[in-house]
Amino acid sequence: MAEITMRQALNETLREELLRDEDVFLLGEEIGVFEGSYKITAGLLKEFGPKRVVDTPIAENGFVGMATGAAMLGLRPVVEIMTINFIALAIDEILNHAAKIYYMFGGQTPVPLVIRTPGGGGQQLSATHSQNLEVWFAHIPGLEVVAPSTPADAKGLLRTAIRNNNPVIFLENLALYNVKGEVPEGEYTIPFGKAKVTKEGTDLTVISYSRMASVALDVANRIEQESGLSVEVVDLRSLRPLDTETVLTSVKKTNRAIIFEEDWRTYGIGAEVAAVIQEEAFDDLDAPIKRVASVEVPLPYSKPLELAALTGAKQLIDAIHELAPRRRR
Repeated sequence: MAEITMRQALNETLREELLRDEDVFLLGEEIGVFEGSYKITAGLLKEFGPKRVVDTPIAENGFVGMATGAAMLGLRPVVEIMTINFIALAIDEILNHAAKIYYMFGGQTPVPLVIRTPGGGGQQLSATHSQNLEVWFAHIPGLEVVAPSTPADAKGLLRTAIRNNNPVIFLENLALYNVKGEVPEGEYTIPFGKAKVTKEGTDLTVISYSRMASVALDVANRIEQESGLSVEVVDLRSLRPLDTETVLTSVKKTNRAIIFEEDWRTYGIGAEVAAVIQEEAFDDLDAPIKRVASVEVPLPYSKPLELAALTGAKQLIDAIHELAPRRRR
C-alpha cells in the first residue's frame, strides 16, 4: 500500500471516479482553474475539461440547487463548498430538497449527490471560518453524513459516497489534509454505518470521529505506554447512519465511555452517542459517561485564545485519568 496524504487520497479518488463513470462531474468555487482552495482538485480540469470540472459563481444556493436537479436527472455531481461555514447559504436546497425528494416522490427519483466540505478549527481563521456544523446534517432524515480521519478512510468513504443513490455530506477537516497514511489500491470502498475500532482496550472506551479520532488514537497509545492503562478507541467514521452496535459492544466490554469531539458539546453528536449508550448499555456502565468537547464560544482569531477554546489531547488525557478504574496497589 502506498503512503499518501489525505489530500492526495481525495484527489486520486475523484480522478478514478471521473474516469470510471462519465456521469460523475465536479462543481464548486475555484475548483477548476485555481485547482481548489486546498488543491483537492489539482490537475482535474486539465485532464477532464470544463464540462466535467465546473467553476461556479459565489452562489452556494444556486449551484447546490443545480447539482440537485442534475442528480435527479441521472448525473452524479460532486459539489465542493469551500468551507462548511459557507454551507448555510445552501441550507434550503440541502435540507428541503436534496434530502427529501427521494422520499416525497415515492422512491422514483434518487438524488446521487455528494457535497464535500472542509471544516474545523486550529487554523487561526476566526469565528466564521472555523466551525464544525456536522450535527446540522446528521439530524436530517434523507441525508447520509460521513467524516473520515485517515487517508484510507477518505478514499473508501468518498468512493462509496459517489456511488451512493442518496445525498451525502462528506466532511473533511482542514488539519487532516497533510496527514499521511497507507491507502489500499484499487476498488477500495467502506460501507456507511460502520465504525472502526482503531485500538483495542479493556479499561475504557473513547468514541470519536474526524480529527479528534486521530488525536484519541495518539493519546491512547501514549497513555498505555506511560501508565499501562488500556484504552479502546472507536472511530465513528459515519455519523448518519450511526454504528451503534460497535459503540455498544465496546462500552459493554470496557464499562466506561468518553465521547471526544471538536464540536461544541451542547446538542452535538456526542449527546446522541451518550443517549444511545445510556439507553442500551446503562447496566454495563461502571461510571458516568464523559463528554469532551470545545468551549462554547465563537472561535477567537488570537492563537492563544483559539487553543484555549478548542479541545485536544490535554482535555482528553484529563478525562481519561478522571474516569479510569482505580488500580489496586
